[in-house]
Amino acid sequence: MGRKEYINRAKETVAARRADSISKFEQNTLIASASIKGFADIDREISLTGSRIMAEALGKNTDGKTIDQIHADYDALVAKKKQLLVENGYPENFCDINFHCKKCSDTGYVGINICECLKKEIVSASLEASGLYSLVDKQTFASFSLDYYEKDDKIVMAQNVRILESFANTFVPGKSDSFLFVGDTGLGKTHLSTATAKAVIEKGSYVVYESAIKLFGDYEARRFGTNGYFSDSDDDVEKYIDCDLLIIDDLGCELTNQFTVSCLYNIINTRLIRKKSTIISTNLNHNELRKRYSDRIISRIFGEFKPLVFRGTDIREQKIRKHK
Repeated sequence: MGRKEYINRAKETVAARRADSISKFEQNTLIASASIKGFADIDREISLTGSRIMAEALGKNTDGKTIDQIHADYDALVAKKKQLLVENGYPENFCDINFHCKKCSDTGYVGINICECLKKEIVSASLEASGLYSLVDKQTFASFSLDYYEKDDKIVMAQNVRILESFANTFVPGKSDSFLFVGDTGLGKTHLSTATAKAVIEKGSYVVYESAIKLFGDYEARRFGTNGYFSDSDDDVEKYIDCDLLIIDDLGCELTNQFTVSCLYNIINTRLIRKKSTIISTNLNHNELRKRYSDRIISRIFGEFKPLVFRGTDIREQKIRKHK
């Protein structure tokens, strides 16, 4: 899902809430009008208030009432409407429009500014689109524990956390660093990748988090799909170039061949040229990376990416031993 798609999805969610609130208001108004004598007449008079105020402002009001008098009549009609509802066994707000967001009335905007409710939905849709939705509640900076590390390993990992938390909190698209996470499995690379992605997304930036296997699979699908050709403009792969922060998890777990190496070079090189941040996580060491990928890829990674070494003992194994 591209950025436009998840923003549109968020807007659709907010719009659906507004439509639901208005629909419920209309249904309740019909019920009250059908069961309470005189209710429909009062409701009709209330609905004419706006046009009466406009007529008075334009000097075309025929009943001679001032705007203040029209407002007073409106308040009296509203009070009578609520009284009728209560007298007939309904809550006094039975025919109010109960929007989910009181600030923007479920429009998504307060004046010309985006409302917090729409921002929240954009973040939620963005997290889902990034591939992180099932991880973000558990894998945050706050939940990352240094208790599983000892001595020098703890010092190194504490520094990694500080670096990444600062990176996330000060992230600016096109002006922030790229990182290479290196270390054995089970040392917290995925946890800190997720925490970083979540924090950057919550600042409003476009993040894509994907495993190397899935990423290269998307490129292969474009190349060998129904169209019979590869196209960088296809939505499934353009997100890897367009996003503000790309996180590639488990580089080296994919089946490496000339095509995947070419794709990786294109992604890294294009993002570097466009000054877009990238985080690559791998279990491979420096020599293993050199054997598997071309020199031009390695030179760009080690020349442009800041390396963060993950040290310690497999946390998953520690947890298993602890619970035996």
